Amino acid sequence: MDDDHALVNLLERFLQGEGFQVDAAYDYASGLAAALKGGHELIILDVMLPGGTGFELLKGVRRESAVPVLLLTARGEAIDRILGLEIGADDYLAKPFDPRELVARIRAIFRRTREPLPAGARPEHEEVLKVGDVTLSLGSRTVTCAGKPVDLTAVEFNVLELLLRNAGKVVTRGQIAEVALGRPLSVFDRSVDVHVSRMRKKLGALHGSDELIRPIRGVGYFLAADAPEKSKV
Repeated sequence: MDDDHALVNLLERFLQGEGFQVDAAYDYASGLAAALKGGHELIILDVMLPGGTGFELLKGVRRESAVPVLLLTARGEAIDRILGLEIGADDYLAKPFDPRELVARIRAIFRRTREPLPAGARPEHEEVLKVGDVTLSLGSRTVTCAGKPVDLTAVEFNVLELLLRNAGKVVTRGQIAEVALGRPLSVFDRSVDVHVSRMRKKLGALHGSDELIRPIRGVGYFLAADAPEKSKV
């Protein structure tokens, strides 16, 4: 979704050459309609759109869907990237960018979100991680806290899984970036902190405290609980 027709046409040809099926939208109204219609595995969303902002569109999508969203922002506009992540974007890419980096980001998101099973197949046993009030089911990619469902984005789910598997240990921001974002953590990159902050608020609203996951200044995050209980269902 981008109002730059030349850029969209270029990316459409490039992505199709990489084996992707692509639909395009050039304004807020048609983009939101296409996103809410479903049937897409990923949305590439520009911040500036005719008829409304990409942020407004992202809010509308997040009210209805957890489809991964990769946000396109102007280079140097850190506030746009942070705001997009806080609203619910899974990752961002600053313009101008190399189309090959876009493909790498897309493939990284798919590795984190696609079910690694043949079409129509279901896992015979579903791994479940449980720490205190938090229960995470790997196969169905669902989370509950104090018995109530928690609506997490794909990145937030992956961050929580990593923290649960390492409950009682400090997980560095670099480790979180590699596992949850599929890329190294760059200098001044606040993506990890924004994703963790959103997740802490969601869990805290049900847990009664945001101290379940504690920040360790200059290092990373610590899930304050015993080692996770693992089960197969």
